Amino acid sequence: MPADTQPMTTRDTATACIALADGTILYGRGFGATGDAVAELCFNTAMTGYQEIMTDPSYAGQIVTFTFPHIGNTGTNAEDDETADPVAAGMVVKWDPTEPSNWRAEARLGEWLARHGRIGIGGVDTRRLTRAIRQQGAPHAAISHDPQGNFDIEALVARARSFPGLVGLDLARDVSCVQSYRWDEMRWAWPEGYSRRETPGRRVVAVDYGAKRNILRCLASAGCDVTVMPATATAEEILAQEPEGLFLSNGPGDPAATGEYAVPMIREIMDKTDIPVFGICLGHQMLARALGATTVKMNHGHHGANHPVKDLETGKVEITSMNHGFTVDSQTLPGGVMETHVSLFDGSNCGIRMTDRPVFSVQYHPEASPGPQDSYYLFERFVASIEARG
Repeated sequence: MPADTQPMTTRDTATACIALADGTILYGRGFGATGDAVAELCFNTAMTGYQEIMTDPSYAGQIVTFTFPHIGNTGTNAEDDETADPVAAGMVVKWDPTEPSNWRAEARLGEWLARHGRIGIGGVDTRRLTRAIRQQGAPHAAISHDPQGNFDIEALVARARSFPGLVGLDLARDVSCVQSYRWDEMRWAWPEGYSRRETPGRRVVAVDYGAKRNILRCLASAGCDVTVMPATATAEEILAQEPEGLFLSNGPGDPAATGEYAVPMIREIMDKTDIPVFGICLGHQMLARALGATTVKMNHGHHGANHPVKDLETGKVEITSMNHGFTVDSQTLPGGVMETHVSLFDGSNCGIRMTDRPVFSVQYHPEASPGPQDSYYLFERFVASIEARG
């Protein structure tokens, strides 16, 4: 049946379902892995990049509802993974995935999800679901895929209600690397694909709170010799690498919880050195907390590849990729720290910098994958600030 005429799923034809903590039940057609999963339910407005989204470690503890209806039509391939395995607990889409039509496709979306143990649900009224998330906040949800259509609805609702939520939850430890490693792969380019950095660069330590591969590629392409270290790395361990710059990556969970160990490390490095510091997403929140600001949970967060952000210093507007459910409270920024970027959707903070040191961060994702590349210049700014020190 053509994708634009597929009916929504009824209880009689369902092979998957979504149970929200308020008792709402939505039925769909399952694909990918079978079984159950429970997490926070969010929505993403990106029209492309579903594979990168599912493998973004920042989505740990979340099920992603895609507002764009045609998901799966370019298939999947190994080059587009942002980490080794999907991290999001599951995905919800409007239409069942079609056969892939793309020269880079290596597998169907359903096959890829099944191989990695992730549930997909199609045939859902995602517009209704998105409205509910916007109006009521990101709900806790349980999803189930059973080819026979046998669901214990009462148990699924109970699981959704018992999910603790992301507030107070440190997920960076779960998605971070367990040991340090070097990174030299650069951004994808036609026709070679990914290439390796062969010339010496500036020594940068990237703290992995859930780093996407394309962030590391951007650092390498901008001129960095990158050493990736675990989220729990101490200041002593990081300084032993003799870095010329410190990068703080994206990641999932509550920044207040991750900050229990990340904030003291950042403060100690800033006390002992004057090296440039650059943070993205959770790294932005970690830096803000280290400087004395606070973070708060958002109603439904920002998830998409079309978010307009204004640079308050230049007046320019960038279209950005975002994925975060917490935000820095700009009213708590201390003296010597200025707000540099704001969201044009809701005015929330999207960037800060210190006024007397090369220390800055942004809430959005300048590395894209997926999304626009308006903000790649930030990686070049970071390297320029290292070079300015000699």
